[in-house]
Amino acid sequence: MAEGSFVALGERGVLVVSGEDRRGFLQGLISNDVEKIGDGRAIHAALLTAQGKYLHDFFVAAVTLAGLGETLVLDGEAARLADLQRRLSLYRLRAKVSLAVADLAVFAAFGEAAPQALGLAAEPGAARPLAGGVAFVDPRLAALGVRLIAPREAGEAALRAAGFAVADFAAYDRLRLQHGVPDGSRDLPVEKAILLEAGFDELNGVDWQKGCYIGQELTARTKYRGLIKKRLMPVRVAGALPPPGTPVMLDGQEAGEMRSGQDGIALALLRLEAVASAAASGEALQAGDTRLTPVKPDWARF
Repeated sequence: MAEGSFVALGERGVLVVSGEDRRGFLQGLISNDVEKIGDGRAIHAALLTAQGKYLHDFFVAAVTLAGLGETLVLDGEAARLADLQRRLSLYRLRAKVSLAVADLAVFAAFGEAAPQALGLAAEPGAARPLAGGVAFVDPRLAALGVRLIAPREAGEAALRAAGFAVADFAAYDRLRLQHGVPDGSRDLPVEKAILLEAGFDELNGVDWQKGCYIGQELTARTKYRGLIKKRLMPVRVAGALPPPGTPVMLDGQEAGEMRSGQDGIALALLRLEAVASAAASGEALQAGDTRLTPVKPDWARF
């Protein structure tokens, strides 16, 4: 009996950070604490502008690769991986570090028993070597299953051997949407989005105790001054799915904007005041002719 499903995430790519300064190099740039990463732990993090706006997000894990020894691998958006490499390279200066795109595949394995089937504790970020790469429970939310970064054939063989059946991307995407978790630049406009509006800290992507990183001052100010007035959240869609960017309206006033979605579920960036007003009055949020019902994710603290 299958333990769950798996999908090869063709829209993801892998950037390898190697060299003796790899940890210190990333530590001063990204939103999470690189020192948490080890054989048993992976993290999720973001690279921001100096003004604290979103540029890239990615998973970071430790992998030992032939000829390179221990490296840090970044699982990011394939279409934007060259931009991530370029931006990180700007800060390399004299650091003993190399950045290279790797011929490794990224898989997602999901289902209630997914971590157990792959020998992992069902805790966000729990990791272990597998199939010449690394498997780790999604650091954002354990309910999203396990990610595997490995050579394509070896990774697929390992997942099949563990009892997983092939699924299509839509099945995994629905799971993500139901839990209200953003998918990179599909949901976070580059150089515009604010991490905390997407629950990035609640999804374990920000470490508030680490030292400085790019955009850290403004991210911290947003948190401690309570400046979050909008949140990205799931919405149930009654009608045709509105395309990303469609304005969300309440009583003739703009209340937010649609993001990614499918099959009656989507994400939308909504003004919290409008969500509260709609709940109190019973009036519907609308995107065009489509009625929307906001759903607060279990993990969210707003």
